[in-house]
Amino acid sequence: MAHGHFTICFLLLFSLVLFTVAAYESEPTKAVAADKVDVVVEGMVYCQSCKYYGSWSLTGAEPIPSAKVSVICKNHQKQVTYYNAFQTDGNGYFYAQLDGYKMNNNLLDHPLQSCHVKPVSSRTVNCSLLTNINYGLDGAPLRYQNKILHGTHYQAVIYAAGPLAFRPASCPPETSV
Repeated sequence: MAHGHFTICFLLLFSLVLFTVAAYESEPTKAVAADKVDVVVEGMVYCQSCKYYGSWSLTGAEPIPSAKVSVICKNHQKQVTYYNAFQTDGNGYFYAQLDGYKMNNNLLDHPLQSCHVKPVSSRTVNCSLLTNINYGLDGAPLRYQNKILHGTHYQAVIYAAGPLAFRPASCPPETSV
């Protein structure tokens, strides 16, 4: 009977040693597979049509080239952990690669919970007032779009925000028909 207990204990101990060795040997492979994971935020910035002033509608809106947006991330203690401003291209599109963004807590400091995008400025003189479309004034939340770029030792997870908008400072009065 004692021999049976000895055999079981030996097998359990041997299994534990094998498991530990296997885990130790496979650890460097994990580190190489995920060398760099970048967080990217993309979106559009528009000039809202006077016809839809006061609403969230972007019907008839025009893209704003060279508009600036900011990406602000705060940790679970509400401390700013990332801030940067980005400019839209000629079609009003921005691609914000968050270089240096780090998560101290993968759940609490995840970009979906901690990052927001705000419109900052428009170079279009006749369309430079901020709107709250998609919560732009408080910071538009990020959305996961299931877009991931893969490269050798590189991965980028792309989130979306907005669309965001500015509006004209003055709109012609509506005429009755």
